[in-house]
Amino acid sequence: MSAPRKLRLGVLASGSGSNLQAIIDRCADGSINAEIVLVLSNVPGAGALSRAEQAGIATALIDHRSFSDRAAFDQAVVHALQAASVDLVVLAGFMRLISDPFIAAFPERIINIHPALLPAFPGLHVQKKALEAGARFSGCTVHFVDGGVDTGPIIIQAVVPILDEDDEASLSARILVQEHRIYPRAIQLIAERRLRIEGRRVRIADAGVVDGVMVNPSL
Repeated sequence: MSAPRKLRLGVLASGSGSNLQAIIDRCADGSINAEIVLVLSNVPGAGALSRAEQAGIATALIDHRSFSDRAAFDQAVVHALQAASVDLVVLAGFMRLISDPFIAAFPERIINIHPALLPAFPGLHVQKKALEAGARFSGCTVHFVDGGVDTGPIIIQAVVPILDEDDEASLSARILVQEHRIYPRAIQLIAERRLRIEGRRVRIADAGVVDGVMVNPSL
């Protein structure tokens, strides 16, 4: 029996690309049955483009400032992804809102990672918000992208306790470690066709039962 076809990924990134690197590494070691066929950035000189080039992955630069409006920019990005025959669009620090026509071009095939436990603290500066709110836990979330801001159905989350001595930088660093773990895992679940969206819920086949309880500070 032949091996399953690898999931073709198009990764969109605006920054250094640390989550991209985690995905590159997991594709290389066989942890996920996927291959990155295109890395696209809207920022000239973005570190993500350098990481992709070093890994021998095709890249594209589409500077949003070169377009008269968001619709034209999104159309160019969609065209590049479709030309690369992308199965799954992976947002890895892509600092642009995704429009409805973009989502319609890849229905239930766009995922994002957010450095908070959604639905709490969507948007930007989320570690600062969590600290100011006095939260005891933070973390990260991989979710499908819909028409809202960080509102799509949740695939996987990791919980990170907030320590008394934490500031934005230290909390962000500990969350980033978990991002690098759960984003490749979410991609593999999709590659294995184990996910089913039912309204707001993502059902995972053979996911097992999680019954542990976390308390911070401990009892």
